[in-house]
Amino acid sequence: MTDSVNNQYEMRDPREQYPKPPFPEQPQSAPGLAQEMVPRPDHGETSYQGFGRLKGRKALITGADSGIGRAVAIAYAREGADVVLNYLPSEEADAQQVVALIEEAGQRAIAIPGDLKDEAFCQQLVEQAVEKLGGLDILVSNAGRQTFQTSIADITTAQFDETFKANVYALFWITKAAVPHMKPGSTIITTSSINARQPSETLLDYATTKAAIAAYTQALSGQLAEKGIRANTVAPGPFWTALQPSGGQSQEKVKEFGSDVPLGRPGQPAEIAPIYVLLASQESSFMTGGIYPVTGGELM
Repeated sequence: MTDSVNNQYEMRDPREQYPKPPFPEQPQSAPGLAQEMVPRPDHGETSYQGFGRLKGRKALITGADSGIGRAVAIAYAREGADVVLNYLPSEEADAQQVVALIEEAGQRAIAIPGDLKDEAFCQQLVEQAVEKLGGLDILVSNAGRQTFQTSIADITTAQFDETFKANVYALFWITKAAVPHMKPGSTIITTSSINARQPSETLLDYATTKAAIAAYTQALSGQLAEKGIRANTVAPGPFWTALQPSGGQSQEKVKEFGSDVPLGRPGQPAEIAPIYVLLASQESSFMTGGIYPVTGGELM
């Protein structure tokens, strides 16, 4: 990675813009911490520049401690939004770094740790977000659970259940609680995956949830159109986040992660944050019910 990465608007060869595999083995316990990854992911800490596109908005972002959620939180703050961050208690070290970056941008950062697999907590999260922010304009459902297994025989009912609760049930619970507080012009952005259309054989339960998220978001967009609320989903390809070395992939796959896409490397979280900004801003006022792939050239 070169110093030129600090200027996200400088024209560069996308193949060489960020680190390419091979990467070292780096096992972590789930859910993992970004600060322990080699190389460290770029979430836009030094590169993202805002232009006030979300000035005065109030956002709730799940999974905001690291990875895509962290990059989105940084971008939203620099675009003028106040942010409620949700994450697991074990991710506090990463989350506090995000809080500091949001406050450095002059915006409010409200940290609410908790487990989204708990319906009561999901409802409380939304209520606290609305109370502390004074409303809710943007919901980004990004938190997800991913555990690789090479055989269906190794996927326990408990794993299958936890993956669905974290990825699908939580989305349903949070959205149901949030919609009554959202006014016309508000937006909901979910995180699907290329696995929704090209499921990896080692991510059977995860891929299934990501297909469900895509369908859920498109159905939801139809319901919410009459309220003036938009709903879209982003479908990432391979992104260099703590999800991968902490059980989301085997260590063998971590070493070559992203090598099989046309650009030859994994995406960095900073490279996907702009689509979440676009979908949250008024610039995307005629965009709803869409699936937006960010995959390094891998076709959905």
